[in-house]
Amino acid sequence: MPRLREVPRSEVHPFGEVMYGLLFGDRDPTVEPGTASGTPGDWWSVTALSPDAFDHIAGGIQYYRSPDRQISPVLRELGQLRVGWARSSLFVYSQHCKAARDVGLSNEQVDAIAHWQVADCFTPIQRAVLAYVDCLVLQGGRVPDGVIAALKAELSEVEILELTYITTTYDMYGIISKALHLEYDNVEDPMQEVPDLDGNCAGLERFAQ
Repeated sequence: MPRLREVPRSEVHPFGEVMYGLLFGDRDPTVEPGTASGTPGDWWSVTALSPDAFDHIAGGIQYYRSPDRQISPVLRELGQLRVGWARSSLFVYSQHCKAARDVGLSNEQVDAIAHWQVADCFTPIQRAVLAYVDCLVLQGGRVPDGVIAALKAELSEVEILELTYITTTYDMYGIISKALHLEYDNVEDPMQEVPDLDGNCAGLERFAQ
């Protein structure tokens, strides 16, 4: 279950109603969940709690899909796919596996996203993008000059800015999805204490008694 209330169709704001129609047809997603792409759809029914946030998120998707973008769809999706993996967001990762294939990434490249550092199926600029994404997500934006130089060797400054904006936006989406237990990120935290062979969780303290 999501950690926040879902907004039923009877309460959704006007643009939310438009999006609900595109995503869910005539259904109320709080009663009959599920989108055409197979997701539960609660990303939208929860973010509809704040119409401004909902509209901003929809605008972000329109931004990256716009034909006005200079960054190539292949590099864009490569970045979003690695964001999903690096942020451990199954929602972002799974959705962009599909999107990556749609824009021309091969199955081999999609499968190698987890170990791109030792894979030989990526071009130099693709490897530079993947290194950059890891700096953004795993190092909090700490990017060595060498990575920027590798990007600038093949991309314009506008392309780098667009890549940065889209990548960090989807990093945020992955964090939100995990925090609020939305979509495929509606899972329990795997970091739990494992009992010993006797089923105890007292640890070494019991041996000191």
